Amino acid sequence: MPELNWIPATDDETLTEYLEIAFGDDGNVYIRENINPEKVVVTTDAKWDAFVLGVKAGEFDHFVEGIDD
Repeated sequence: MPELNWIPATDDETLTEYLEIAFGDDGNVYIRENINPEKVVVTTDAKWDAFVLGVKAGEFDHFVEGIDD
């Protein structure tokens, strides 16, 4: 795996479990849980962009119905 700069997917410093994301020079996006860093999911920049656009468009809102902020 390439050398990666992992970015926490939260600004909340009180959380003990969260996702981390890294953007590789190889055109891939890497995703892992901070508590389980050896297990990494890899996707492409294009698929990541499509996912982010879907989140912004509300396409995944049904997954969080009933969850309080």
